[in-house]
Amino acid sequence: MPFQIYPLLAFTLSAAVVLVSTPIIKRIGLHSGRVDMPGGRKVHKVPMVRLGGVSIFLGTVVALLVVWNTGGFMDAQGQQLVNEPEAEIWGVTLGGLAFFLIGLLDDLFGLSAISRLLMQAIVAAITWYVGVDIAFVSIPGVGIVQLAAWVSLPITVIWLVGMANAINWIDGLDGLAAGVSGIAAIVMMLVALFMQQPAAAIIAAALAGGALSFLKYNFNPAQIFMGDGGAYYMGFTLAGVGVIGLVKGVTTAAVFLPYLLILAVPILDMSAVILARLRRGLSPFVADKRHLHHRLLNAGLSHRFTVLFIYALTLWVGSLALAFSGMPSGIVYALGSTALLSYTSWRARHHARQEGPWT
Repeated sequence: MPFQIYPLLAFTLSAAVVLVSTPIIKRIGLHSGRVDMPGGRKVHKVPMVRLGGVSIFLGTVVALLVVWNTGGFMDAQGQQLVNEPEAEIWGVTLGGLAFFLIGLLDDLFGLSAISRLLMQAIVAAITWYVGVDIAFVSIPGVGIVQLAAWVSLPITVIWLVGMANAINWIDGLDGLAAGVSGIAAIVMMLVALFMQQPAAAIIAAALAGGALSFLKYNFNPAQIFMGDGGAYYMGFTLAGVGVIGLVKGVTTAAVFLPYLLILAVPILDMSAVILARLRRGLSPFVADKRHLHHRLLNAGLSHRFTVLFIYALTLWVGSLALAFSGMPSGIVYALGSTALLSYTSWRARHHARQEGPWT
């Protein structure tokens, strides 16, 4: 069977599991009282079950196990993965499980920010140890520079932990984190396939199927939230796929950019919020309403239009990643998404002029 078939199989299986399991998990959450109450900086008005991440996790893992048992994890030459490549796949899969459990514990019992961060850093360090590591960087004018282990470790940990929290931080509106993650995963799948990294493409496809199908229940008005478990799991898995599928597949400095561009929206949002909090003398972990989605809401955009605008922004940076990766049709995708973003930006500015400046 051609290796290109397996990402489609993973996407379909993951989506099916999420569509079937989410209503069941919602009922369990309601009966057990595991709900997120409205108030404070939260946008929702009624109590919501916040265990939807369980279905995303189950869908992704079931899909990966089925593909694994059918021999779908192979290299571009059709050979089964062994040794280091196999360890990387298990590193991302088991690391994702650990991040999911950390988030689930937080959803169920509430954990301090420091304890969550510490546990995440330990898991990320173990993941680095088994081979999911950023082994080199691209420096303009210099080229690709191999990193020593003592440099690679903190960079990898920051990347894995940072992305997990970045996805969690944008999970502030119905459908936002699931849609952004789903779009990013689809683009990662395409780039990984183009770079002849089928195993990474399969993981990205499974995650995309779970995230996008979850929108049936999570898009505005949401019936269920994914919670920290789902957000941490998706963020870590996206970051892990970026390492094993894009960074390790790089052979020239020019192709290093897709790995950052695909996830630029949550990265820049988290970075801007952290800098704003530090400038005000606040802890980076103090929640506020300075995220991009909060600012768009304050500008007068509706809940749905805010989410759709950020989707368009994510699709745009993803199309730039396709173009930078050298994909033959990447320029066409970039032009199309630029036109879409231009239209949504015009609509956003129109609303902003009517409602007043951003706050």
